[in-house]
Amino acid sequence: MQPSFADIFFNNCYNNGMLPVKLSRPEVEELLAIASGPNNFITVDLPNQVVKTKDKSYSFEIDSFKKFCLVNGLDKIGLTLERIDEIRAFEKSNSEARPYFDGVTMKAPDEVRMYEEAPIWK
Repeated sequence: MQPSFADIFFNNCYNNGMLPVKLSRPEVEELLAIASGPNNFITVDLPNQVVKTKDKSYSFEIDSFKKFCLVNGLDKIGLTLERIDEIRAFEKSNSEARPYFDGVTMKAPDEVRMYEEAPIWK
């Protein structure tokens, strides 16, 4: 929880499944004071977009798509796999329409000797 985050860090938080919460400086200072005491708890309620203490709540904003991903535990691979049936259908139709693309990567040699005289090939 901070008043601001660097753009790259902010976006990397989401890429790594972390929630960067932007609150005002006075709110962050209040939370720091609360957290410094014994037996005090701070809870982040992402679905309701609220940071809660025993006596007070602080609301925060989050992009709805990023919230959806965090709540559902989805990273970029997970989002892709949600569309696996569509991907398979495309691959099948693409293979039927353009069979000359099938196995292109399998036709490449395992080893490409760029400089035949290099000691590694002797």
